[in-house]
Amino acid sequence: MLTGTVKFFDDTKGFGFILADDNQEEIFVHQTGLIHEIQEGDRVQFNLKTGKKGPNAVDVTRLQ
Repeated sequence: MLTGTVKFFDDTKGFGFILADDNQEEIFVHQTGLIHEIQEGDRVQFNLKTGKKGPNAVDVTRLQ
């Protein structure tokens, strides 16, 4: 699993972006890929899945 920090997440629209630790890439995240609720600044762990426009974060869990 990869780790990163939530850069942006809009609860009303149900999507946001995670800044990956390994390469500082912005990864798209949709609410359907969440295991825990997330908000800006949260440290998270996630897997990658190929989406229509590039990589998507899935199985997103908030780290303590």
